[in-house]
Amino acid sequence: MSDEYILEIENLTKDFPGVRALDKVNLRVKRGEIHSLCGENGAGKSTLMSAISGVYPKGSYEGKVFFKGHETNYHSVKDSEKEGLAIIHQELALSPYLSIYENIFLGHMKTRFGIIKWDTYIKESQKYLDRVGLKENPATVVSKMGVGKQQLVEIARALSKHAELLILDEPTSSLNDDESAKLLDLILEFKRQGITSIMISHKLNEVLKIADSVTVLRDGKSISTFNVKEAKLTEAMIIKDMVGRDLTNRFPERSSVPGETVMEVKNWTVYHPEYHAIKVVDSVSFYLRKGEILAFCGPMGAGRTELMMSLYGNSYGFHSEGELFIHGKKTSLNSARAAIGEGLGYVSEDRKNLGLVLIQSIKNNISSSSLSKLSQFGVVAAQREFEEAEKYRNELRIKTPSINQLVRNLSGGNQQKVVLSRTLLANPDIFIVDEPTRGIDVGAKTEIYQILNDLVSQGKSVIMVSSELPEALGMADRIYVMNEGKIKGMLNHDEATQEKIMHMALVN
Repeated sequence: MSDEYILEIENLTKDFPGVRALDKVNLRVKRGEIHSLCGENGAGKSTLMSAISGVYPKGSYEGKVFFKGHETNYHSVKDSEKEGLAIIHQELALSPYLSIYENIFLGHMKTRFGIIKWDTYIKESQKYLDRVGLKENPATVVSKMGVGKQQLVEIARALSKHAELLILDEPTSSLNDDESAKLLDLILEFKRQGITSIMISHKLNEVLKIADSVTVLRDGKSISTFNVKEAKLTEAMIIKDMVGRDLTNRFPERSSVPGETVMEVKNWTVYHPEYHAIKVVDSVSFYLRKGEILAFCGPMGAGRTELMMSLYGNSYGFHSEGELFIHGKKTSLNSARAAIGEGLGYVSEDRKNLGLVLIQSIKNNISSSSLSKLSQFGVVAAQREFEEAEKYRNELRIKTPSINQLVRNLSGGNQQKVVLSRTLLANPDIFIVDEPTRGIDVGAKTEIYQILNDLVSQGKSVIMVSSELPEALGMADRIYVMNEGKIKGMLNHDEATQEKIMHMALVN
């Protein structure tokens, strides 16, 4: 093996029941570089990293993995960490009720006569917090911090294990623009310190900003590897290899002719669930028309999600007040069941915790909001449930060997399609979709955009909460801009730009 490469993978193949996740994948990562791994959801990226790091032990896959010049024989993550390989998964693995310093050293604290010197670890943790730029007190409980800071704690923990190769799986998927920029700068700083990084990401602009090399996976196979500078790599080149075709228009065209108002909200105010005097949403008013996509934009913490959850059957907040009209009729929705009954559907931004039951099958997840439609005399018609789930599996192209597959075994994009399928089966007139494409690849994004377009062409109406301004600009007929719990303004499609949205959110 060459000393030039810190990691080399030869013909790695990994099978799960009924599906080949990796098919003779080859990959080489140079020492001290930032190597990005790109591919559609289900392409095998996370599976590959799990095999490399010992999540899938030696013997559960075919092929060879060489790290620092020798073939690995990892049977757990601890084995790889001992050799300087650390992986940070998309779903953070911190203990929320422990402090920062306890999380950093959890699992590798040393004792003397069975006693831990806590003061030593508090002091020791500070140097790792300094390296990642986290200024929090080491004794701070992790659950009291935002996702961006928790991400830094994960990285500090990896550094405490003296990582030479850092694998980051979708590290910026849950971060806002400022947090993402700081994290990318941190990865570049690690490069200057001699640490090698592998970054899995769907955000191709971030990939091109910091990566030295890019490898593309498609359908479990390694398709291509590029030197970013030498190849003068572009997003279009990456996308073509990811999806196997040119993706010329990421936002499918549609003709929009919105009709009458189907939903109107007047002076809607929502109070914090714990601190009852705080207004999370403050006197918001807006309207939604038949056959339109209405987007809500604004910085993190603007109150967009809280607004939508409170409208959907008081799913958020201690108390809500204001007026809600559905098809011109004033209504009060006191539960999610009542919201469904009035023709509302909701797709949460947090698909794993609020959108899915991960230990249930695809079939059961799809049917869960429509059991009354699929039942007779209180008994679910099993054949009809199967047929409906199979229908959406085919229409939304959910990649799975069977609708009886557990949802937790699907990729993020396919999980999102299951959530959409469940909402579609309930057949609402008004779809509320919160961050519908978060953490999924460009090919799956385009498919979801087409689904939304098809809905409005059928006369349905869509409210889309999005942190990605190009997505809102490419899809919405109108855009409401929120910040600090208030509506800052509204822009029609023809007049909206990223600059106007940001100015409206931050200056008005």
